[in-house]
Amino acid sequence: MGNRLSKIYTRTGDDGSTGMADGSRVSKADILFGVMGDIDELNSHLGMVRAYLQQGALSAFKTQTDESELSEALAIIQHLLFNIGGELAMPEYEGVNSMHIEWLEQQIDAMNATLAPLKDFILPTGSLLVSQLHVARSVCRRAERQAVLLQQARPHAIRATAISLINRLSDWLFVAARFCTDPEQVSEVLWDSQVLQNFASDK
Repeated sequence: MGNRLSKIYTRTGDDGSTGMADGSRVSKADILFGVMGDIDELNSHLGMVRAYLQQGALSAFKTQTDESELSEALAIIQHLLFNIGGELAMPEYEGVNSMHIEWLEQQIDAMNATLAPLKDFILPTGSLLVSQLHVARSVCRRAERQAVLLQQARPHAIRATAISLINRLSDWLFVAARFCTDPEQVSEVLWDSQVLQNFASDK
């Protein structure tokens, strides 16, 4: 790591701009920073998922190996997201590649192999851990939408591999939410047409 931060505030961003790695300054309203912000927000939500895991959120129904492997995978994903931020700030830097995408796909397949077939839509709720994974998934989808907009506006501002990784990560989060569901304590919450039918009949 190069220069260490010895002073947190510089006042240089008070005009609504921020400095890039090449020394140029860009408006904080630029779509580039929209993507950076979504990636940062997503990373923070994944930090919350890891915190739940560290509190033993899986211990009641998964093995310690499952918990350890999931926490390790999340640590790798957080670093990959940080690298995507680096790519956005420094277009010449390559922080993610096809190997990382293939690793995510292998993770998805391994988790999915343990799950029952999905027969209906899932509501984004359940335990605190599962709900937090769904929050992260929805933020990931937003990050992907913003990243695609950035690519359409400025093709060289974001690598195709970064967009592919974000896309695959949203799939990973969906499957991870199912993987972390305890069928004996917090059942997977499926969309139920009867709920709204009951609502209508009560009115």
